This record gives sequence, structure tokens and C-alpha cells, in this order.
Amino acid sequence: MLGYDRASAESERQFEVSLQSVIDTAKARSLSKLLASETHVAGTRRQRWVVRYIDSLSRSYGLSSRIDSFLVYLPHPISVSVSRVAPDPRGLSVDEPPLGTDSTSRETPFPTFNAYTGDGDITGRVLYVNYGLADDYRALDSAGVSAAGAIAVARYGRGYRGLKAYEAERHGAKALILYSDPADDGFVVGDVYPEGPYRPARGVQRGTVKLANGDPSTPGWASTYGAPRRAENEMAGIPRIPVVPVGHQAAAELLAGLQGRPLPRQSWQGGLPFRYHVGPGPVLARVEVRTERGAAAMHAIYNTVATLPGTTYPNEWVVIGGHNDAWTPGAFDNVNGTVSVLEMTRAFARMAQQGYRPKRTLVFVTWDGEEWGQIGSIEWVEQHASELSSKVVAYINQDSPAWGPRFNAKAAGALKRLVRDVMGDVPNPFGPGSMRDYWQTQRSMGPDEQLRVFDVGGFGSDDEPFYVHLGIPALEVQLVGAGGMYHSRYDTYDWMVRFGDPEFRAHAGIARAAGTLAARIANAIVLPYDYAELARTLRAGVETLTRDYAAPRESTVPLRIAISELEQAAQRFERVRNDWLASGRRGDWSAVNRRLIEAERAFARDSASAGGSWYRHVLAGSDRSTWYEGILMPGLARALEDRDAGNVRVEIADIAKRLRRAAGRLDAARKILVGGRA
Repeated sequence: MLGYDRASAESERQFEVSLQSVIDTAKARSLSKLLASETHVAGTRRQRWVVRYIDSLSRSYGLSSRIDSFLVYLPHPISVSVSRVAPDPRGLSVDEPPLGTDSTSRETPFPTFNAYTGDGDITGRVLYVNYGLADDYRALDSAGVSAAGAIAVARYGRGYRGLKAYEAERHGAKALILYSDPADDGFVVGDVYPEGPYRPARGVQRGTVKLANGDPSTPGWASTYGAPRRAENEMAGIPRIPVVPVGHQAAAELLAGLQGRPLPRQSWQGGLPFRYHVGPGPVLARVEVRTERGAAAMHAIYNTVATLPGTTYPNEWVVIGGHNDAWTPGAFDNVNGTVSVLEMTRAFARMAQQGYRPKRTLVFVTWDGEEWGQIGSIEWVEQHASELSSKVVAYINQDSPAWGPRFNAKAAGALKRLVRDVMGDVPNPFGPGSMRDYWQTQRSMGPDEQLRVFDVGGFGSDDEPFYVHLGIPALEVQLVGAGGMYHSRYDTYDWMVRFGDPEFRAHAGIARAAGTLAARIANAIVLPYDYAELARTLRAGVETLTRDYAAPRESTVPLRIAISELEQAAQRFERVRNDWLASGRRGDWSAVNRRLIEAERAFARDSASAGGSWYRHVLAGSDRSTWYEGILMPGLARALEDRDAGNVRVEIADIAKRLRRAAGRLDAARKILVGGRA
């Protein structure tokens, strides 16, 4: 067991079995039904109820709990409408009708809108832009079609909706309409709700279109009450054009009549029952959006923070978090994540009442405002950055983790081995064996094959401020399924019990998996980081970048050498660590762990060397073409993509320097054990 001696490993296994037994499907079901009984959007009365309930529940478990509040810019919608002006003028429905078979869908919904849309009353020719990403506009440019002055219509998918808003505005569109094409998210893929799990014709995907990090009124500092604010016209990263989401039924009313140029590529053809054309025109549309402005747009958000102090290393924290807000009832996104955090809180509290407290402090957090762009977590991290950077050894995220049978995992490089190891000690919620056995069966792999843990670091969830901003290693495990009423009125408890997780086995199973990971980290004598695995991950990443961008192999030699130096330092440390743990000798483990934390932080630039960028991690970040995908060495990848030889050299030199710094910290940790200078 990584980071344990023989005696503590046996004790830890017994603890984990007991911890897992506390978590059950019945409790998960009842919590899901309650928390997903109504829409709870950040800044609303119902959301305040949800937050107070979570806080009171944590207190009832016997933990110290508090609510941290921020005042943030959240402009709620006042009115949103879309109409076809010509031919055959008519108003188009942007709302989702209730379903008689789903009682929760009859509750008053939050309007269908895109958070941080620009306001306006715009009339213009309709232009179909496929997914509305940079490559699509390049194809239009090549075909001689301009978006200037048009109302662009783009389908969801392939990338973050905020990029679509950015590209539409950059190319001169006066407004953007986003819709869910049935080829991606509807009847072409499978049966639609309520007969199946996929999005119906009038199902709408809400969501933010903000590109800024956190509250756009306080870029780079926390949105505490009384904090200085940017004026609305000075806020960066939010669109100035109206952006509106609709279902594919409404989109068809605009797309069916388009003429003009044929599609640049066959892949632009979607799933609606007619041949798509680009336009622009002859269809004219009108988009009207009005949202709160000024003081009315400022709303309070609330994070809940429950703490279980550690016995041995109280100043080393494991943070477990998931967001507590939703656009709708949110059984899929993110009541199941909230339930997982609460079940872990209850299980660890029960164990503490029985006298089994963790060695490290556990902090259970639920974040508000995540749906508006990770606002609750970012503002909290910005407020407590120094303390968190010093104390937090790992962040475990729970964002839509339990809605199907298929296991996925992602983690920072140093935590990938831990995920594979721990899943061997977590029971399979769907049958015999362990979660790792189940994982291997799904991937059609033999018992000795290496299971793939994906890279963490993509945009769109609450691991982002911890990992790519502060350099705190993060991980997430999930059980996912087909379909999903993502950001729809139909994301309800009824959908979950019909199609997502009818017996709530995934809910309980993922809480056990994440809880066991938290326990394994919290109780380890030596932090269970594996830097040899990180080095192997980076070496493979360099090979991929060299191949994908046809980079001269000799240009990456300094980076390859630094990776080898990190791997060798990791192997030297592991040999000494393992010998000490096997012998049962007592070492200065606190000092050793401090060096390991320093090794991990070496990969995050400080504010000055980051050039003012909020994204500071040199090894992890988002793919800039989609924003959702986590990629290795994002700065180097972008320099290679841009064929910027000078920046390639700068990135390689900086990454290599940081790898050597981390290797030096590992050597320092080793010397503490062998009696040398550290």
C-alpha cells in the first residue's frame, strides 16, 4: 500500500471496509429526491434553502461546519425571446414544456438562457455555422461566407459554449443562437425523454458563456463584501452580443428555410429532417434578451465548509468538493455530486464518533455558483490561496459523478497510480469483485494491463482553481451513462430513477470510491504521490506532441533529459521510502511530506512568471480548441501549434527547470531519511 508500513496498511484496510459500509443506497436515494425536488439556481431563494440544509446536515453529523458567502455578479434573466421575422413571421418557443409523466418538471423552471449573455434587440439574416468553433469559421471564410451582421445559429457540442460566443462575436455576428442537434443529443442517438434518456425536441441546454475566471467583477481577487469591482463595461471575458439557447424544434424553424452556399463539409449535416444550408438568409430572425444590470445583478452565493480535524498532520488537508447549485432540479448535475460529498461526510463522521479519526484534516465543501463558471470555488481559492497552497495535499472533485454504469477516472500525474491501486479495494456496486475488476472488464483488459487514468486539467469544474491555478493535485472518479438531461428542465429525480441510476448503486458506489481515495491519502504515513508515474506520463506526452506537431526531436532533448532526472530522483526516493516503511523505522515524516508538497508546487508558476495569467500550472491545462479537454504541457502544445520556435524554447526551458526543482525536492526528502542535509 503506497505510503504505508505493514501495520498501518492492515489497519487502513479495516478502516476502509468500515467506512464503505456506512454509505448506502437508501440514504443516497432520499437525499437525491429531496435536493432535486425543485430548481435551485445560484442567487435564488431555493438555493439558499439547499445551502442551509447541507450545512445543518453536516452539523447533525457532528462536524464543525460554516457557510462562506461572496457577493458576485450574476445577472439573472428578465426576458428572452426568439422569433422568425421572415418568411412567415412567428414567435419561436424557447421554453421547455412540463411532462405529465415527470412531476418535478411541472415545477416553475428557471428561464432558458445563457449566463452572461449580452443584452440587445437584434434582427438579422440567419447563418448556420455548424458547431460555431474556430475551424468552422475558417471553413466559412474559405467558402467566401461572412458572419458579419448575421444571427449565427450553432449546434452544441465539440467545445465549450463560451468559445462559440467568442467566435461569433469575433467574426462580426450580431447574435448567437445555440441549439441541441438531434444528431448529437436527441432522437438520432436514442429514444428521447420520457421514453428514453436523450433530449426531446424542446429540450434546452442552459449554461454560462463566460470566458473569465470566477466573478468577472473581481478578476484575480476574491468577491468579498466590500471588495473593489470592475464596472460592467470594463468586465472582460463576457460576450457583448445576445446569446440564447433553444431546442432543436425551434432551431428547425430557422434552419429549414436557409439557402445560399452548400455545406462546406458533409460533416456539417445534422440530424434534422431536411438538407442543411449555410445561408445567410433568406430567413430573418429576431433575438431579444434583457438581463439584470447594476446593483440588481449582484447576488450572494454560499459555499458550505465542514471540517474533520486530523490527529497527526492537522495542517495537511484533503479537500473533497462538489457544487451545490444547478440550472434546474439537477439530479444529474449536480445533486449526485452533492449526495456523494454528503455521504462521505456522514461516513467519516460516523467513524470519528467510533474513535477512528483521520491522520490528516478532511474538508468537505459544496460550492455555489459553479454553473455560472466555477465562481464559488474560484472565489474561495482566491480568498484563501496562501493557506490552501501551504496545506492542501489533494483535491477530490465530485461533479456529476454517478449517473450510469461506466467507470471513468482522471487525475494529476502523481495520483494516477493511487487511483488504480485504491479501486482494487473498493467493491463493485453492480456485482462481484472490485471496482478495478469491473473497470478492467469494461475496457476488455487483462489483469496485468495498465488501466488508463485520464489527465485532469480541463475547463469546466471545481478542480480547476486547485490544480491549474495553485498546483494542488486533483482527481475525480465517475460512473457515467448514456444520454443525460444536461442543464435541462428534465434533469430530475424521475429521469435519474428511470435511466440514470435506478437503484442508486452508482451513487453509493462512487461515494465509496471517492471516500476510500480520501481515506487512503488522509491516513498515509508518506503522501502517496508517484512521481515516477508522472515522469512516464510526461515522456509519453512529449512523444505525442512531437508527433502531432512534427516538431524536430532534437528541440525537445532538454525536456526529455529533465523528465529522466525527475524519474531517477523519484526512483531513488521510492527505494529509501519503501525500505524505511518495510523496516518499521520511524522517520521525520512531516518533513518528508513537506518536501513532497513542495515538489508538486514546483509545477505552478507564481503570478509574476505566469505573466498575469490565472492559469499557472506548466504541466496541465485545457485544450484551447475545446476548453473541456485536459492536456499535458498546454503552453508548449500551443507554442508548437502556433509554430512559434522562440516560445517553444521558452516553454521547454521553464518546464525543464521546474522538473529539476521537483527532482531536487524528492532528493531532499530522501536525504531526510538517510540522515543527510535536506
